[in-house]
Parts: sequence; structure tokens; C-alpha cells
Amino acid sequence: MPLAHLRDRRVLRISGADARPFLQALVTHDVGLLAAGQPLATGLLSPQGKALYCFLLHAEGDDILLDCDAEVAGALAKRLLMFRLRRAVEITPTGLAVFAAWGDSAPDRPADPRLAALGRRWVAPADAHAPDASLADWHAHRIALGVPDQAEIGTDELLWLETNARELNAVSFTKGCYVGQENTARMHHRDKVRKRLLPLKLAGPQGDGRVMAGDREAGMLRGSGAGDLRFALLRTELLDQPLTIAGAPATLVRPKWLA
Repeated sequence: MPLAHLRDRRVLRISGADARPFLQALVTHDVGLLAAGQPLATGLLSPQGKALYCFLLHAEGDDILLDCDAEVAGALAKRLLMFRLRRAVEITPTGLAVFAAWGDSAPDRPADPRLAALGRRWVAPADAHAPDASLADWHAHRIALGVPDQAEIGTDELLWLETNARELNAVSFTKGCYVGQENTARMHHRDKVRKRLLPLKLAGPQGDGRVMAGDREAGMLRGSGAGDLRFALLRTELLDQPLTIAGAPATLVRPKWLA
């Protein structure tokens, strides 16, 4: 069954006596829930509640390993260091690798915290496993399940709940304050999520990326996709309408978690 080395990920080590309280005041999920074998999906937001970075946290003794998109690892580390002030916290790159397995593979590894169907997710030395699935296989798997990542979310473009953070277990509404908490909590309690990142199956050219419902613009494509699957930021009131891109049909791949 599939096991992939996620070569587009990097791992940062967050260490020091203040590592956990430092992150608890910044990220969207409750770091108190992080434990060995129980990774956590979370994000770092702007003060306005827009997603800057999404990532997973893994416990390693007293340290925390941060699993993030390789293209933003440097910028994320720099952003976190802005908040360090006088706290006893160190943020350093590592040579560790991120692995994912799905189907019946690696049943002894930690479950991906976002969605059970994603499979398993863990950090290990790069030579610890012999992958039998490609990075493209992994992205096709997660996109089909409606789980976006940094490439689709972007930086400072979408509100956190528009990325399905609530449905994919990447936010806590009981942990207390964090950066961007006010707008995120307001959207949750008022149920005002009007747009969502959702996967489409494309049947033709992608044109300028606009998704149409008749003569109304329903959304825009996001990220590069996998095969004929690609994410789009879609207006929720138009999800049940026939959708097209550049005149060709675009079919919503409705995730099981979407009510």
C-alpha cells in the first residue's frame, strides 16, 4: 500500500523551555493536545484572521517538530522569531523528512490529524523508509479528499475558515487567544463562511481560472492540482449549480466531511 516521502516539506525544530507556551499564544489549535504519536494540524494567521502558513506539529520529547511546505519554511521561521522576544525558544532547520502512508500502510504510525482517510503522517530520517508512491500520488490522494495545503491556501489571501480548518481539525474554539482569533471566532459563531476551498474535476482547458455558474462567477482555481483534479475557492451558495471553466464542465468533488 502507498507510502510516500513528501519531498516538498521541511521540518523545523522548536525547542527551549518556553516552546509550548510560545506556540500556544500564536497558532490556531490547542498545543496542549500535542503528544507523542498525536500530531496536530494548525496555522499561523494575520491579525485579521487570514491564513499565512498552515503546518503540522509533532512532539519529540520536549521539542516540537514543525512540518511545513518547503517553499515557506524560511519565511515561517522568520515570522515566528518576530514573536520570540525574550522567551527561551530556539527555531532551527533539521534534516528530517516527512512521510505519509495511506490504505493499510504503516498502521503503527500516527494518524494524520486532519482526516482519518488521509492515512498516516510522521517525521523520520530521510533514509528511514523506501517509498513506493510518488509525491504526485500523495497530492492526488489529498486533493480528492478535499484537504488543501499551502499551495492552495497561499499567504495572507484566505480567511482561515475558508480553508476548511474547522472541518479538518485545524482550529480550537476553546483554547483562548491567538493571533487572528477574533475574526476566526466571529465567523464560526455567526456561521458566515461564504467561500470554501474545494476540489473540482476538470474536463477541459482552464482558461483564466474563473469558475462559472451560468453567467455568475462562482470562484477561482487555486494551486496547480494533480491530474484533472484542482482546488478552487468557491462561493458556497453556488455549489449545487452546474459549474464550468472556459466553457467546459467542472464537477465538484464533494468531500464526505462537507455537510
